[in-house]
Amino acid sequence: MTTKKVIIIIGVVLTSIVLLVALFVGGIVGIALYSVGNSEAASTAKDFLRNSERLKQDIGTVTDFGSIITGNISIKNGNGGANLNLKVIGEKKTVNASVQLMQQSGGEWRVVEASYRDDSGGSVDLLSAYDARLFPPLTSFKPGGSIYK
Repeated sequence: MTTKKVIIIIGVVLTSIVLLVALFVGGIVGIALYSVGNSEAASTAKDFLRNSERLKQDIGTVTDFGSIITGNISIKNGNGGANLNLKVIGEKKTVNASVQLMQQSGGEWRVVEASYRDDSGGSVDLLSAYDARLFPPLTSFKPGGSIYK
């Protein structure tokens, strides 16, 4: 076997290995992005942003969202938290929004904080964690000392 054939064979093998690793890593990243983007938390965040009056005032009616939703979702023993970043496309302009959600006892996801970046790079608050009128208490105190849902 000549040196030229050995170099060609090594090149083909190395190229094949690089392609397999790239496909494997790309598959993992793709599955992760798909899972986050199609989760209940992402659906709740999109619904919140679609219905946010402040966002409608600033960017117009929300027409679509970017195809990639980044962030993280963590669920442990039925309690969860999520921090999601979405591109929001409105009639007037497009902004990048950040939505924080929580889930208690396997229930529905609730938006606890939301904001977006304006043209100057500043953060515009769409909902603060202290906006009590939108959040009924998760648990209430019952006379006699017990906590119920």
